[in-house]
Amino acid sequence: MSHTLKGIVRYLGTNFSGWQIQDDRRTVQGEIEAALSRIASEPVRIQGAGRTDAGVHALGQVFSCEWPRPEVPPQLSHALSRMLEPEIQICHLAPVDSEFNARFSAKAKRYCYTFNFSREMDPFSAPYTWQVPYAVDLDLIESLLPQLEGTHDFAGFQSTGCQMKTTVRTLYSVKFHRGGVVGPIDSKNLWHIEFFGNGFLYKMVRNLSGTLIEIGRGRFGPEFIGEALASGGPFVGHCAPPQGLVMKEVLYGLPEGLE
Repeated sequence: MSHTLKGIVRYLGTNFSGWQIQDDRRTVQGEIEAALSRIASEPVRIQGAGRTDAGVHALGQVFSCEWPRPEVPPQLSHALSRMLEPEIQICHLAPVDSEFNARFSAKAKRYCYTFNFSREMDPFSAPYTWQVPYAVDLDLIESLLPQLEGTHDFAGFQSTGCQMKTTVRTLYSVKFHRGGVVGPIDSKNLWHIEFFGNGFLYKMVRNLSGTLIEIGRGRFGPEFIGEALASGGPFVGHCAPPQGLVMKEVLYGLPEGLE
């Protein structure tokens, strides 16, 4: 008898080649699978709620798997975290309904992208932020965010390399906040954008974040967002670097009013 498990995991992506398992590369999925397989004494494969690129972090990535043993050890979550520390922490691991799938059962996700608007590099925030040392009009960036909310074809913000059946996605909210998300969070120079939506295309959050900065510094005009949404692709903006991106949360039920 096997058991379907749901796990919630947080990790620092700096030293990983992303989430998805790859031959001859260190990945988060690969590390978790190897540790689970050691405990179970047989192969265990996991399904993530979504992929994160090399250098991208997570506070609330979710995975599911089939535990092949008749019993689930009560200390499985703790034992797994001890095997994976310090870069990976299992926050929750428990049996769920057999129909649960971390990817296909997901209803929405929150991603955050953090910027450091300081002229000098901060070594403590560098692994978790994109340092933007030039003048940027933050009020202009914030004024553009409502254009991204709602249901749109985001093909103009998708990087090549992933074929999706549809490029239409719904962003329920896009908000600008002072402070960071992981690492140092209270510097006056740190700001982040939180994207809350029903799904995201390949590098969509990084492409949106990088393009908004380029608009804020005057490289692109404010009309660029609307034009890119109407273009149907390809992406011609700026892709922000990976270290500022965090997968914050995966939701399996929508808040009241969004069902």
